[in-house]
Amino acid sequence: MSYRGNGNGISHPSTNGHEPAHYAMLKEKIAILKRERNAVILAHNYQEGAIQDVADFVGDSLGLARSAQKTEAEIILFCGVHFMAETAAMLCPDKTVLIPDLAAGCSLADMIVPEQIRSWRSKHPDGVVVCYINTSAAVKAECDWCVTSTNGLKVIEHIPSEREILFVPDYYLGSYLKAKTKRKIHLWKGYCPAHAAILPEQVDRLREKHPDAEFLMHPECGCTTKQMHLADQVLSTEGMVQYAARSNAKEFIVATETGILHRMRQQNPEKQFYPASEHATCHHMQRNTLEKAFLSLVKLEHVVTVAPAIAERALRPIQRMLEIV
Repeated sequence: MSYRGNGNGISHPSTNGHEPAHYAMLKEKIAILKRERNAVILAHNYQEGAIQDVADFVGDSLGLARSAQKTEAEIILFCGVHFMAETAAMLCPDKTVLIPDLAAGCSLADMIVPEQIRSWRSKHPDGVVVCYINTSAAVKAECDWCVTSTNGLKVIEHIPSEREILFVPDYYLGSYLKAKTKRKIHLWKGYCPAHAAILPEQVDRLREKHPDAEFLMHPECGCTTKQMHLADQVLSTEGMVQYAARSNAKEFIVATETGILHRMRQQNPEKQFYPASEHATCHHMQRNTLEKAFLSLVKLEHVVTVAPAIAERALRPIQRMLEIV
């Protein structure tokens, strides 16, 4: 894979004329295969730039779920991680859902298992379990509500105030929701390794170096509890993209996984975007490549399915979320 410097302190997979020569050929072949297979490509904001460039929709977990529901394509090539493809498969049982690399999992999602939720429920029979969408279908099946970083506040506010809540698995997003809603929320000690790489000291240095830059923070960040009050905006990935487009600021410090910078720079070429940490990269997201996306369409692999008994239960918290946001 070829990389190019972007002048903002980090390198990304090559795009826009600096990419490997075979990328242009791959993109043409992918376009042909999409038509032949009646396929659509959905890509998360953290995917490499080359994949974002061939996708029919690029967005966050909530936007991707909605796009999966709306598509009339027979095949969904989901360029993201496994729990996202599971969600698409459950929402679209009549479609074939593929993922370029089956090993594209989620370290955060792996930090909670169904048995742990059942154990908590045995001690809190009247409690409500809210899961971040970054969880497996098996975990969602044990939960009452599902949330994304976009709609977490709305969902928590929708739950009766007298009910105590367990929020799994992300401690930092849970802390953010607890601080904002003042609710009794039990926090799981899970975390995203990519976001945990963003340290307050790094952010402080960047703010000193770029005093006019707006500071955009994802609530999964490990620095949330210490620097939430310093952020100009605490936003989901899609919220960051939209905010940067409408803001009058010309510089932004972006505290989330670095893949999002590709889209932000493409849509705002006159603005500068600085990663809060060059090390805030998700190795699972990076398992998907343009080559693997192409082969996935050629071979119709790897198919993601969810057992019907699990899917029936896991869909309930997802559908509750989609009904109110």
